[in-house]
Amino acid sequence: MLLLAVDTATPACSVALADVEWAEPVAGTGVVRVTRRAARQVVDPRRHAELLVPLVREALDEASACPADLDALVVGLGPGPFTSLRVGVVTAAAFADALGRPAYGVCSLDGIGADTSGRVAVTTDARRREVYWAVYDDGERVAGPSVGRPGSVVEELREMAVRRVAGPGAQLYPDVFASLGEPVEPATGPGYPSPVTLARLAGASVLAGRPPAPLVPLYLRRPDAAEPRPPKAVAV
Repeated sequence: MLLLAVDTATPACSVALADVEWAEPVAGTGVVRVTRRAARQVVDPRRHAELLVPLVREALDEASACPADLDALVVGLGPGPFTSLRVGVVTAAAFADALGRPAYGVCSLDGIGADTSGRVAVTTDARRREVYWAVYDDGERVAGPSVGRPGSVVEELREMAVRRVAGPGAQLYPDVFASLGEPVEPATGPGYPSPVTLARLAGASVLAGRPPAPLVPLYLRRPDAAEPRPPKAVAV
């Protein structure tokens, strides 16, 4: 089955087309094989809305596919900044509605953590001098996602016996996270959530025909923008 996976939860705007199938020899066991057909990633935190659809078009062209060939959509649900995260979720939902295909959401941090081994924390930039984080044990998320200041996060990770950290969040605060040990690179390489990995994580649900849950973004806190206050009364 052909999946389109997108993620805009980080400064990277990421797109992948991937075929998923049950791994041999026993189909339906939950073990999914994924084959990348095309992938694009551009790191530019201010241009997700401009970049996403053109990147999707490029990936489809490279794979000699058209939107009607898609069997399902997969999108990273964050956590991430309000505006950039909304771009990916809304775009995936719009494609799914227009094509009459299901759209599956996956925690974006899983797009890094699922490719690690051992006990590892994954961090991404949450702005406001904070990081989003989650803890993985052999690729399975066991804590999070959460948000916090780097120093507080490090203390929590120590209590959970985490000594290895992956993801771009730790790279922003190397002095703070250095006490936990050397940074870890997932099997798919350093950096941002892999849309191919997101497709693999959703693959079992897609292949089994399970209906997707509603796409609910993991903001974890209120957006930076605030509603305008009503004008103050002026005494005459």
